[in-house]
Amino acid sequence: MSAAAAASAEATPSTEATPSRDALLGRKVHVKVPATSANLGPGFDTLGLALARYDELEVEVVGSGLEIEVHGVGEGEVPLDDSHLVVRAMAHTFARHGRALPPIRLVAHNSIPHGRGLGSSGAAIVAGVMAAKGLLEPEVEISPDGLLELATELEGHPDNVAPALFGGLTIAWVTPDGPRHKKLMVHRGVSPLVLVPEHEMSTALARSLQPQSVPHEDAVFNVSRSALLVAALIQSPELLLAATEDKLHQSYRAEAMPETDRLIRRLREAGHPAVISGAGPSILVLASDPSERADAARLVEETADTAWQALPLAVDFLGATVTPADGP
Repeated sequence: MSAAAAASAEATPSTEATPSRDALLGRKVHVKVPATSANLGPGFDTLGLALARYDELEVEVVGSGLEIEVHGVGEGEVPLDDSHLVVRAMAHTFARHGRALPPIRLVAHNSIPHGRGLGSSGAAIVAGVMAAKGLLEPEVEISPDGLLELATELEGHPDNVAPALFGGLTIAWVTPDGPRHKKLMVHRGVSPLVLVPEHEMSTALARSLQPQSVPHEDAVFNVSRSALLVAALIQSPELLLAATEDKLHQSYRAEAMPETDRLIRRLREAGHPAVISGAGPSILVLASDPSERADAARLVEETADTAWQALPLAVDFLGATVTPADGP
């Protein structure tokens, strides 16, 4: 079931509706979550895009203990105990529904790079929330707003978890009643290219470089570009170069990722709509068609000062899914 198609219900139903631990024994689900790129230039902490590169995992309720296997990205690096982010997100979701997390076996196959600005932590949180949702069904239903609220409580802001949950281009905002989102379909010509360096970047460090206030004219500049970016992505891709201009965050972070800054400048001077992906240091090029994407990849290969992995990715339109998994 797609997160976007989740039934409308309260985020926290009564504990009487939750299945017992014995009833959960043997339940097994498969979860698939896309990578994301947040900000997209001017849309700081608001706009996000789901990309067709995925982390997949299977979770089974077992009789006792906690067993975690990680394959691919993060293998041998991420914790294999209850501090694992997927497990924490599952436990949080169960707790919000009045239950303790039962003993589980978790097998993760990861392909989203860690620490590169492609939403790996958001994907792990969404994976845990969706896994818990799948195990609690059909006794418990969680609405789309409920899923977003649970994920945002752990992530801190909704710009990465919204596209991971719902796919496509998302606009996320926070109200007194919790986070909300609007999903939009992206123009079929938009052809994302992600450029991934070998080094990582701390999101906390990137955020620490942000000033507490910005000039009025810079704020107005970004409001105009953010509005234009939505129009460019859903209707007029030829406007993407102008629409991805930013004065709120990228220049302040440039000193912490000089290779990223140099390559973005080179790409934009050549006419390619390049921006920092999330907190960086990866770069997102929002090409207006596949031929422009190929030209951008070629420019990077021929002129980049350091090694970059070029990933031509489609936009993911489905978002996170959870389905019953076959038994052993």
